[in-house]
Amino acid sequence: MALGNRYKTAPGAGTLAALILVLVFGSPWYGDWVVDNTSENTAGGWWLRLLHWPAWQFDSSDSLRDVVVGDLKAILVVVLTLLFLVLLPGSQLARARGTISQFFAGWAAYIFAGGFAALLATLFLTNPSLLGAFRAAGSGAQYGLFVGWIVGLASLGGWRGTR
Repeated sequence: MALGNRYKTAPGAGTLAALILVLVFGSPWYGDWVVDNTSENTAGGWWLRLLHWPAWQFDSSDSLRDVVVGDLKAILVVVLTLLFLVLLPGSQLARARGTISQFFAGWAAYIFAGGFAALLATLFLTNPSLLGAFRAAGSGAQYGLFVGWIVGLASLGGWRGTR
């Protein structure tokens, strides 16, 4: 018996896509590869480097606070993606699975998650500032804008909780 889309929820699929994006492209190994093999002056290189934005790391030379803040940003992107996918009404109001509203709700959830994760993580820096928080939120929203379509595609076709 096949377990097709009947058991796929839009928030679950979108959150799983966000988790995979953060785990794979936020890893230190991908970060080293992208710096060594791409140019930031090309569109492809810029996008591949942008994928590494919610980076997580295990580096003994950094202070514990910096490591936690960096990892907090990556964790918050995933958790906030789930929260916004549940709260955004686009896919909830759709009459049928697979409508374009699910795609845009997933995409928007990732934009909001990136912006808010960066904003909240900035508050835990050693010298947080309002300008630094705004800049971080902008970079998080930029990440969500250019990468969030992947989460939107993942949440497309899922159903919302109970029918």
